[in-house]
Amino acid sequence: MHTLRAFAAAAMLYASPATSQDWPSRQVTVIVPFAAGSTPDIAARMVAERLQAKLGQPFVIENKPGASGNLGTASVARAEPDGHTIGVSIVGPLALNPLLFAKMTYDPKTELAPVTVLASQPSVLVVSKDLGVTNTEALIALLKRDASKLNFGSIGNGSLSHLAVEAIALNSNARPVHVPYNGSPAAVTALIRGDVQIAVLPASSVMPQAETGQIVLLAVTAARRSALLPDLPTLAEAGIAGVEVDSWIGLVAPARTSPAILAKLEREARQVLAEPAIREKLKVQYMEPVGNASQDFRALLDTELERWGPVIRANNIKLGQ
Repeated sequence: MHTLRAFAAAAMLYASPATSQDWPSRQVTVIVPFAAGSTPDIAARMVAERLQAKLGQPFVIENKPGASGNLGTASVARAEPDGHTIGVSIVGPLALNPLLFAKMTYDPKTELAPVTVLASQPSVLVVSKDLGVTNTEALIALLKRDASKLNFGSIGNGSLSHLAVEAIALNSNARPVHVPYNGSPAAVTALIRGDVQIAVLPASSVMPQAETGQIVLLAVTAARRSALLPDLPTLAEAGIAGVEVDSWIGLVAPARTSPAILAKLEREARQVLAEPAIREKLKVQYMEPVGNASQDFRALLDTELERWGPVIRANNIKLGQ
């Protein structure tokens, strides 16, 4: 019996490195918890195509939208932790949704392993052209005078698009009326029509309309000016401190995936993100390649909770039952 146990332990010891060296040994499914054509989907497909070419196995995107990203992200958390099911997701399903939903089917902190941030996209504060505002200072003055007459649109309850304007409003002691929409296109259309006057939206979803003068860009919501929009000031430059929205897209795996496989996946993904062709493709979509270390990604998740938790609680934002 002792000999058998010793043999089994030795077999496991020697099998582990072989498993990591041989990974991937078959198709890798990349679950994206949002629809095809969404920003996370676009980034995932770019990276998956290059990983497939580098590693010699198919990397197949599976779109699994629903429940603000919870549905697909839960599938990653529950997947066999052998490196053949991974996920691409964003801040909501990976950090904030436990604060928003009364019931969660997974715990992102304990059931998912952050690998690397693939890309980030600047979000911008925009207003309808009929509002007659051309800078953030003028908007804040208007909010302070009578915010109740102003509506702001978002891409959904509890989204960063929603939380960002709530944070700006808190900063300004103002209470504009929130009008949630199902995605960026509907929110942009509402801005153009004048149904809402204010929004914080991803740059890629507003640039065509801004370039034709249908809406007005006021500021980027990141800590620093974006290299993609260098002439657009930050909120901090307009006197709004502490409101930073970084719309990033991250690569994750089931938490119990072996450290060796996680390290290889991180290394390969970061190499892909360093390729000039991939960097250029991302920039065309108003995305900036990141490729940080897994420990930095984990620290980012903690930072996002610290940043947005107070906003969620102050506004009593809840989703689901």
